[in-house]
Amino acid sequence: MQIEDIYKDLPTLETERLRLRKITSNDLEDLFKYGSDPEVTKFVTWETHKTLSDSKAFIDFALHQYEKNQIAPWAIEYKQNGKLIGTVDFVWWKPNHNSAEIGYVLSREYWGKGFMTEAVKRLITFGFENMDLVRIQAKSFKDNIASERVMIKAGMVYEGTHRKEMLVKGEHQDLKTHAILKEDFYENEQLSK
Repeated sequence: MQIEDIYKDLPTLETERLRLRKITSNDLEDLFKYGSDPEVTKFVTWETHKTLSDSKAFIDFALHQYEKNQIAPWAIEYKQNGKLIGTVDFVWWKPNHNSAEIGYVLSREYWGKGFMTEAVKRLITFGFENMDLVRIQAKSFKDNIASERVMIKAGMVYEGTHRKEMLVKGEHQDLKTHAILKEDFYENEQLSK
């Protein structure tokens, strides 16, 4: 399996409350709403959006990635109001190793309601069922307790902290790694039935 096999036509994925779909230029204001919130951007690798142009640059990047059949984010749309409330994606995918890493961000007004866990679980399911993955991981800044909770609720297991692994916004950050293996995923699925 190659990256183009999935990303040549990024599929829309559904959950009970969410639709994971391609980002469009119509998402600009919703994206800026959370992208410009310093509380949302505190634990991400990118800078807080200062203007609509910053958000437009991200949308342009995503659209370009779609055109090139390369790894790109899914927009998280809340079905109840049709709003973009965040993004979720595989920040990297190594088909030759059957492994990938998930990244995500969510608008603050939707925090604490299980939306991100719902989106991450859906992407994990897609990865194991459609991308031939055997390992999916995610990383969070050491102090990002909410993100760590999402990983755990999605079935991931803590594997360790990599000290000063990444230089982000002028500071070296300790990153916690959580992961789930395909066999664990299917075992958990059987247990929940």
